[in-house]
Amino acid sequence: MKRNHFTAFLLALTLLTILSAGCKKEYKNPEWTWDGDPAIDKNSMPRIVWIDAAANFPDYANDKSNIQRDVKKMKEAGLTGFVVDVRPSMGDVLFNSTHAEPVHKLDYWSDAGYTFFERTATWDYLQAFIDAGHAEGLKVYATINTFVAGNKYSYGLGQQGLLFRDASKKDWATTLNLPSGLTNVMDVDATTDPDNSYGTKFLNPHNDEVQQYLLNILGDLAAYNVDGIILDRCRFNNFNTDFSPIAKSKFETFIGETVANFPNDVIVPGTPSYPLPATLPRYFKQWLAFRAKTTRDFMEKARTKVKSVNSKIEFGVYVGGWYSTYYDVGVNWASTGYNTAQDYPTWASADYKNYGYGDLMDITMIGAYAGTTSIYGSEEWTVEGFCKKAKAKIGKGVVIGGPDVGNGAGWGDGGKQTELGQSIDAAMGACDGYFVFDLVHIKKYNYWDGLKKGIDAWLEKK
Repeated sequence: MKRNHFTAFLLALTLLTILSAGCKKEYKNPEWTWDGDPAIDKNSMPRIVWIDAAANFPDYANDKSNIQRDVKKMKEAGLTGFVVDVRPSMGDVLFNSTHAEPVHKLDYWSDAGYTFFERTATWDYLQAFIDAGHAEGLKVYATINTFVAGNKYSYGLGQQGLLFRDASKKDWATTLNLPSGLTNVMDVDATTDPDNSYGTKFLNPHNDEVQQYLLNILGDLAAYNVDGIILDRCRFNNFNTDFSPIAKSKFETFIGETVANFPNDVIVPGTPSYPLPATLPRYFKQWLAFRAKTTRDFMEKARTKVKSVNSKIEFGVYVGGWYSTYYDVGVNWASTGYNTAQDYPTWASADYKNYGYGDLMDITMIGAYAGTTSIYGSEEWTVEGFCKKAKAKIGKGVVIGGPDVGNGAGWGDGGKQTELGQSIDAAMGACDGYFVFDLVHIKKYNYWDGLKKGIDAWLEKK
């Protein structure tokens, strides 16, 4: 998710159910709201805060007491759990793994400027959150940034991560479809591609070795006594990735023919998006379905891996709520029972619905990142609308949503206690619970009391 994902999106515009042979899933496409049904325990509805690794690193990297202090505040505010980021976008990890390197430093804005914060402690970062959370009776979810493995930092700070550390892994990196031609993301600079010269370096989701590497990391993570594992950035970077030779070969297998004019007959090089309706390249809709299939197939492998280690761990995902344009990153987070082409015929093929992964999720966290004047409503870009539409598209499984209270229209200056309470009311009334990004903003703007008042008001609501 994260600050970079949401900001980049705005600037650019940005349980397992396996069907056995002969079985057909029934899907009712509900518009779910809590209506006083005594079978639904309002008190048990999830209320979860996200803890970004880099943003919160200075507080937690070397000090368990700060973790314990803030987890206690979460409990007092009425939250039922939290998500702790243990694989930040540079791709190393904050837990014990036999397949990934540990994080030693992360970037942040200090009083002296943009710099690194060094971790000197040797205790287990994730386990400290698990111990603190479970001591307060809270659920602890661990999240990883998935298809990423490096950051090149601005302001001359440098770079770190697997893709920078190991040159032999260059072919694991994604290939961009630039006006100048197909280019490995590790070869771009400010001249060839300003948008991708700095920031997070994405891996190639089509690459089987990449997938196995990530599955191995998930296996290590599932050995912890976490309540759930959430995949973030389990997607392509943007509209112009990935166009590697592997992608071309697998796409041709998918459609059963050779694409002679690649990538032009898929997406014209350098196209940031297609204003729809538009005259689309020959294979455009099939390409979108193929990318969605790639992410869905990986999600199924990831769920199987996690459950094979500990079947009780909840498996879930974070996604942005803007489904109408989320095809840009190669993701269909709806249920396979939701007919995408019926609502979005301009870009979705008839089989696009077959590659939704909503049925694979025990819990889906929706970034309902609307502004402070767009809390209530029935459409995208309202908190309520994002949540309501997501619940309708996913159906079964726990769907929770909520705002980014530090970024976006109206949130950035703080002082939005009333709007925070409204977001709780809107989200919990439209789906199965509440999710808020990020803890650093809750602390910065002292929203603890606002959280408690909003949650209490919802729980007391008839």
